[in-house]
Amino acid sequence: MNNLIISLTLIGLQILSAAPTLESLSDLKALQERVQNVVVAATPATVSLISLRNGSAGSGVTVSAGGLVLTAAHVVQGSREMIVVFPDGREERARVLGANSTRDAAMVQLIGDGPWAFVEVGESDLLVTGDFVVAMGHPKGYDPTRRPPVRFGRVMTKDRSGFITTDCTVIGGDSGGPLFDLEGRVVGIHSHINVEEKAINRHAGITGFKKSWNKMLAGEKWGLLGSDGNGMSRPVIGVILGKKAGALVVQAMPSGSPALEVGVKIGDELLRTGDAEISSLDDLRKFLIDYEAGDRLKLVVGRNGEELEFQIMLAGLRAY
Repeated sequence: MNNLIISLTLIGLQILSAAPTLESLSDLKALQERVQNVVVAATPATVSLISLRNGSAGSGVTVSAGGLVLTAAHVVQGSREMIVVFPDGREERARVLGANSTRDAAMVQLIGDGPWAFVEVGESDLLVTGDFVVAMGHPKGYDPTRRPPVRFGRVMTKDRSGFITTDCTVIGGDSGGPLFDLEGRVVGIHSHINVEEKAINRHAGITGFKKSWNKMLAGEKWGLLGSDGNGMSRPVIGVILGKKAGALVVQAMPSGSPALEVGVKIGDELLRTGDAEISSLDDLRKFLIDYEAGDRLKLVVGRNGEELEFQIMLAGLRAY
């Protein structure tokens, strides 16, 4: 890794003032050493995934000695098994576990004998704009003539749904690959590649993965891009919230409403779902990302100065 060279321009440093500052050549050398350490540790765990159903290729990262692989939901969509190719060319079969397609999160389990090289999982919520990150993967699929290419950049934005944008250049085949912090921990999975502006790309934050972790391990699949085909993958409580009055219930969705059926009324203010505070429609949408139609949920609403609690079963969007 001695030939790894980091080039940082003055312009690039000025754009993201929230980033760690680099003020001397020794700072640059220290940064380069940290990136090199990340690459050495992460390369054996950065894998290529090939669908046995249609031959499409993506990337992933092994996060346990037992062979648990994280990737993007759209990489495994419609597949039951994948071929996992390690950087040294070793191929192993793996079964697809669960996926939360709204987060573009998925898990794959290696079938062969371990232990496997793996990396630690971090926390994307701890990232701030300007933090340095390292992107790896297998662009255009596995290539035996090279190791997973290293892309270096910074965090550009974070959104309320847990997605991150960076200026790390990723292309087709990188989808599902890992984004690392400078401690070598996975903090994101490559999700959406911006074809028109290749320097700005979207990654599913690993903290969002953790919120769906147990359901994905259990093999559940849900979300807006779900492949179950039953049309019930987007969960709703069946009411429309006012845009200017916080989380005020202003209307029921057509063809019925789980919330109104259990006693919620027009004019109630939605205060909490589960243990999460709700003050807007965006809060509700963010919370429901990790649920699916048929799940039971506690609603707490405000009415005439009192708090009332209701239990509802979430419905699917296409039911309306």
